Parts: sequence; C-alpha cells; structure tokens
Amino acid sequence: MRLAKPRIPPLEESQFTDEIRELLPPRPGGGPPLNIFTTIAQYPKLLKRWLVFGGHILGKSSLPPRDRELLILRTGWLCRAEYEWGQHAVIGRMVGLSDDEIRRITQGPDVAGWEPFDRTLLRAADELFEEQIISNGTWADLSSKYDTHQLMDVVFTVGQYTLVSMALNAFGVQLDEGVEGFPR
Repeated sequence: MRLAKPRIPPLEESQFTDEIRELLPPRPGGGPPLNIFTTIAQYPKLLKRWLVFGGHILGKSSLPPRDRELLILRTGWLCRAEYEWGQHAVIGRMVGLSDDEIRRITQGPDVAGWEPFDRTLLRAADELFEEQIISNGTWADLSSKYDTHQLMDVVFTVGQYTLVSMALNAFGVQLDEGVEGFPR
C-alpha cells in the first residue's frame, strides 16, 4: 500500500446514519461493508451519486465481465492502486480469469500468452492511461468485435477506475480483511 494508514478513515458502523445504511452496498458473501464504500460514506451525497455511475460500469455495462475485469485490473495496476487490484483480482477469478492471467496483466499486452483480443483490451487500457486516447489501430481492433455501446464502455471503464484508483490512493483506503494486494 502506498499509505500505511488512511488519510480519510472509513466510517465505523456506530457512525452510520439511516441514509448511509441504505446507500452502502451489501458485501458479497456477507460481512461488513467494504472500506471503499465506508470511506466515501464520509460524504454521503457523493457516495449516492457515484454509486449510480459505478453501478453501471461494474454491473450493467455492455462489456462481457471477463473483458471488463481485464480493463479494470490493468488500470488498477497502472495507477498503482493496490486496493483496486486486490478487490478486482477476486472478481476477476469469479468471471473466469486464471491466476496466471491475473499475474500476466502486470506485464502488459505484449507479454506472450494473451489471445489477440485480450491483448487489444490491455493495449486500450494502456493507451488511455498514457495518452488519454485510443490509437486508430487499437480502435479498429476493438471495433472488429464491439458495437458502439461497448466501445464507449471501454473508455468509461478505464476512466472510472482511473478516478477510483486516484481516490483510493489519495485517501489511503486500506485493504479489506482477507483481500490480497499486488502479486509478490
């Protein structure tokens, strides 16, 4: 983790108002709400509005879940957001990414072993991160499989998770119990 302790601490359950209890998404598998949500809950109006957009990207996007997680994990890696990486390594496994693929994401699109379209997705994340645009060649490769909505969701997925990574890093959100960070 970049910061050893939070700059903005997550709310304790004793601090939850009725509004915050209503807003906090249930934790998959049960347990206390995730640190990302209890940290952003320090600003309930922001949490309420952010959850709508984040909910689209994570749960209602037109992208296949595996493709979405390739983009999110690569973005989290590029942003050095260990919290994001840890959470989405778990989700990535749930949607079919292998441990080898998850580790390989750290090496980027040019390392051996990627299927051509996986390579294209990773390259799109890299280009958006580095240049804030997708090159014509990568766009053409994405367009060979994706429709307009999916192309838009690629850009908004990388953008959303760049923003989230910045917030996680700047606020010092710590890993949730039982979640591993970057591969060692």
